Amino acid sequence: MPRHQTPAQRETVERVMHEFKHGELKTAHGMRKVRNPKQAIAIALHEAGASREESEVENKRNLRRTKRKERRGESQSARAAKGREKTRAELYAEARKRNVPGRSKMNKQQLADALLGR
Repeated sequence: MPRHQTPAQRETVERVMHEFKHGELKTAHGMRKVRNPKQAIAIALHEAGASREESEVENKRNLRRTKRKERRGESQSARAAKGREKTRAELYAEARKRNVPGRSKMNKQQLADALLGR
């Protein structure tokens, strides 16, 4: 495998490292956040198809799969960019501004419904 990266690979590595920096990068099953920088680099190279540990065929397959996911908006950063969900505290603050009755006893979903007028 050559040492240089194509622009598509570089873009993918930058995206994955950005997710790591902002605490959005998760492990393979999406259960835990990645905290180790070396693990983040390994994930970035794997997704970009630039890993020295895998064959060239496998690397090409990984890059194609990653780009397909990015186009469909299935990457972690794409989901975050669509708009993050508000926390209960943020919903409560907005309900307090609008003077929603019974807001202190509402859970997150009830606050969201009350603010949307459902």
